[in-house]
Amino acid sequence: MALNNDNQRAQLEPQSEEDLEELESEVKKMAEKILEYRANVPDQLKSTLASILSAQRPNLPGIDDGSEPGTSQEQNAEAVEADKDQMTEEKIRLLKEKISSNISAVPVVVKRMKECISRIEKLDSCNGIVHPAFKKRKLVEQ
Repeated sequence: MALNNDNQRAQLEPQSEEDLEELESEVKKMAEKILEYRANVPDQLKSTLASILSAQRPNLPGIDDGSEPGTSQEQNAEAVEADKDQMTEEKIRLLKEKISSNISAVPVVVKRMKECISRIEKLDSCNGIVHPAFKKRKLVEQ
């Protein structure tokens, strides 16, 4: 019986080493993919957002279509509309910049979240000992 167990262990160990090597190589591949995604995804999101916003930009008829100039009121209305368009484009540009900066900050936020979670888990492992200052006082009804 003891020989049988030794033979089984001898057979399992090489397989487990091979399995470990396979798992390690898979982990390395996954780590490389993660690094690649972290490098490429912010730029992809930025370009996708830019294309979506440009596709949703309104088509304003009567601008640069070769029509004859109208009255001064129409020209004033067009000037006001052009100012609004310029302000809208500026707001869109600022929004793109904010979104790209937020996307680039995501890895830092994820790292901080993981640190906080590890601290919470560390506190949970204190076997439920809570300092008396943090315990809720029970009110006694009279």
